[in-house]
Amino acid sequence: MSRVDYNVRAGSSTTSVKIKSFWKKVLMYSVCTLLTIVSIFPFWVLFVNATRESTTIQSAFSLIPSNYLKININSFFTKSNIDVLQSFFNSLFISSTATILTVYFSSLTAYGLVVYNFKLKRAAFTFIMVVLMIPPQVSIIGFISFMMNLGLMDSFIPLIIPAIAAPATVFFMRQFLQSSLPLEIVEAGRIDGTSEFGIFNRIALPIMKPAIATQAIFCFIGNWNNLFLPSMILNSESKRTMPMLVSILSSERYRTDFGMVYLGLLITILPMIVVYLFLSQYIVRGVALGGVKE
Repeated sequence: MSRVDYNVRAGSSTTSVKIKSFWKKVLMYSVCTLLTIVSIFPFWVLFVNATRESTTIQSAFSLIPSNYLKININSFFTKSNIDVLQSFFNSLFISSTATILTVYFSSLTAYGLVVYNFKLKRAAFTFIMVVLMIPPQVSIIGFISFMMNLGLMDSFIPLIIPAIAAPATVFFMRQFLQSSLPLEIVEAGRIDGTSEFGIFNRIALPIMKPAIATQAIFCFIGNWNNLFLPSMILNSESKRTMPMLVSILSSERYRTDFGMVYLGLLITILPMIVVYLFLSQYIVRGVALGGVKE
């Protein structure tokens, strides 16, 4: 084979590889774009309907925002006779407090299961997994009876403190620590005279940021959307949460005003979007950091 023929074949091979790589990128970006549109589409429809009049919502579908948003806001805050801001802050307080406590104590539990060796270590982890498989609805009658005996009905405490026991979060944190926390760092901290809580707070927690951000998103969304337990615990109107408010808007009394209902749903999901956008950066940083090999 002459050098000219070899160069021609090499050039054509390189061109073929470049073409294949180009079409792979086109396919990849096309799929990502399609998935993005599919993900954003329901939120866009929700926003558009929140800006439309109830009669137009029933008569036709539209993807173009209308100019009825101000009227829907006025109806939502005045005609509904519901303290929307109070419900919003109730949900925000419950969800934020429960999320912080759940993530911290679950991380602490997982840290103990990974770092320390004790006789009942395997039995303790097995017990956590057994609790994970029990549906919360099974124990709800006993839980409500227990809260009544303690005098904690119509209180936020039953919605916050029991949330600390989160087997799924403990399992996730344990799996993350087993692959990301070198025990040599823990031993080095002990040699330096750092306390056990100091090692956990200063060494383990920073390493667990991606896992903490992931579970914080799930915990916050789960507590924010929780309707089953608050509807059985809370009786006062001043202690209603946002899911309880949405269930009221979906009742026969307000069902005819679809614009107001869609606006209520939009206000309900906004905090979850904000939390995700704020915490997702830590997940991306953790994935990028984990992908770098020394």
